[in-house]
Amino acid sequence: MHLRFAFALNKNNQFEKQFFGNADKFKIYELVSGKLEEVFELENEFKDEAINNLGVNEQKAENITQKLIAEDVKVIVSKQFGKNIKLVNEYFIPVKIFSDSPDDAIKVINSHVHWVEDGLQNFSSEYKLFIIKSGILKIPIENN
Repeated sequence: MHLRFAFALNKNNQFEKQFFGNADKFKIYELVSGKLEEVFELENEFKDEAINNLGVNEQKAENITQKLIAEDVKVIVSKQFGKNIKLVNEYFIPVKIFSDSPDDAIKVINSHVHWVEDGLQNFSSEYKLFIIKSGILKIPIENN
């Protein structure tokens, strides 16, 4: 299975507790022989677009979604997701992690990647949020 991940990182290549769409860049990884390998990175030119008083910016979500779809990304990884997650979860599996280091996140994701693959194969629309710490938890994303 061809599987690409977008990690939401700051300029120092670390995860921060900020919404996925506010990251400085997205580092793209691909699953190769059961392990994630770095492919390239994309600057997030949409990071400074403001959200409305409901915590949503539909155009920002659409712009980032289209950029990542064009790169064949299927999984988005961040320490935090905002309300725009309701707009993008039909295109991506969102994965919430707790580490600051991409290397630490890769180790945990590699050990649980079969759950992500299962999520892609068994959900036709509106993926559930995966929360990965030492184990994995799938929770529904509420649309209200």
